[in-house]
Amino acid sequence: MSTKLLLFDIDCTLIDTGGAGMSALKEAAKTIFGGEGPPLDLAGSTDSGIVRNLFEHFDQPYDAKLEDTFYQDYLVRLQRNLNHSDFGGRILDGVSVLLETLMETEHTLGLLTGNITAGAAVKTKHYGLDHYFRFGSYGDDHWDRNLLGPIAIERSGKEFASHDVIVIGDTPKDIACAKACGAKSVAVATGKFTKAELLEYEPDLVLLDLASEQTLDQILA
Repeated sequence: MSTKLLLFDIDCTLIDTGGAGMSALKEAAKTIFGGEGPPLDLAGSTDSGIVRNLFEHFDQPYDAKLEDTFYQDYLVRLQRNLNHSDFGGRILDGVSVLLETLMETEHTLGLLTGNITAGAAVKTKHYGLDHYFRFGSYGDDHWDRNLLGPIAIERSGKEFASHDVIVIGDTPKDIACAKACGAKSVAVATGKFTKAELLEYEPDLVLLDLASEQTLDQILA
């Protein structure tokens, strides 16, 4: 079997923050823009895409400095929320075992997430998953998630054929992102989308979760 590059989404694929991230984004929007803005759809969205929508919603021209100010406010609130017991976040079932098993193989692990780089670091460190991922592509690399795949592949520092790249996530946007770079798409029904709903987007594989003993074999098949 050829070695694979496995690119993991974070939210609702590896972890569930219990709403800590959503709350931090809304609170930062109130501080920076004066209101929460439109309903936030975090399912596969990039943080930079969300912020661009906030500029549009509040009829403000895009301002890179203000965007950076937003992120700084958001990161402080995110860390505070994650440390607060009210949110009750957790690592999802099977994730720790799967990642630990993969670390013992020659396969390469990375992140492909809509979180900004610093936000991904805060979340993975809080849940003790940061040591599994030495690189990734993030929501501040580009607002269009479909352009993040090639960035993550390049940052792996290795040559991978497209069929040896596997994108694992819980939303239709993760599936689309995988298809955009010719990668295998593995959808996990651990977020807001059911297995039946994910199947409508024609991923290569749909799993209910990552907890089965056969999960790794199914992903690598």
